[in-house]
Amino acid sequence: MVYNSSTDYDMSNKYENLKHHHVDNSDSGSGDEDLGPNITDLGPVEYPPGEHRLQHPYCLWFSKRPSHLQGSQGYSQALRLVGQIGTVEQWWALYSHMVRLQDIPTHRDLHLFKKGIKPMWEDPANKKGGKWVIRLRKEQAGRAWENLCMAMLGEQFMAGNEICGVVVSTRYQEYLLSIWNRTASDQATTARIRDALKRLLNLPPSATMEYKTHIDCLKYEKKLSHLNKAAKTIPNNALKS
Repeated sequence: MVYNSSTDYDMSNKYENLKHHHVDNSDSGSGDEDLGPNITDLGPVEYPPGEHRLQHPYCLWFSKRPSHLQGSQGYSQALRLVGQIGTVEQWWALYSHMVRLQDIPTHRDLHLFKKGIKPMWEDPANKKGGKWVIRLRKEQAGRAWENLCMAMLGEQFMAGNEICGVVVSTRYQEYLLSIWNRTASDQATTARIRDALKRLLNLPPSATMEYKTHIDCLKYEKKLSHLNKAAKTIPNNALKS
């Protein structure tokens, strides 16, 4: 759904979906039952006359992480497309309807990605890429997330078409910010993105950064999934002392 003056009421209802997750902060179950319909495309982006067009259109996604490993299919089903933007004005309209980051329960993720790229490791635009991950305290994450989104929308990373999207993940002890790029093997570009992150976000000394390739993330997930399945096959009496 693209924001305009005639759809303000509908957009307000759309972003109420984020608030519904406050009713139940538990992480039991798959999380699919309260996420609403699984829409993956909102159609063409509209560009109202007089608004300031972004270089790329973007989509905002929301997800609740399942409490148990479900693989890429389960993760895809947990993703919900919330809205899309093509202009600066649409971004601020969308952003103003979002729940404050500190009010979103733990183990939820917000993803702002270029339209046509799904926030999954397996997406063709992501599968050879990686991400810079920044760990921040909860009280530091809100402003940093806003600055990260604005830096990407304003093409301030000077990385050409390498940037795919940004993510914020709410956790118990800390929040995770990440920026995804297409080519993990391009060390010059990943270094440029790292330096831009430090400069643009004015990161505190306590912040930690690390780069992870999506291939390594997939391998780690498969390993955990294998261990989880193996544990389920162990008879109960074999665990008794």
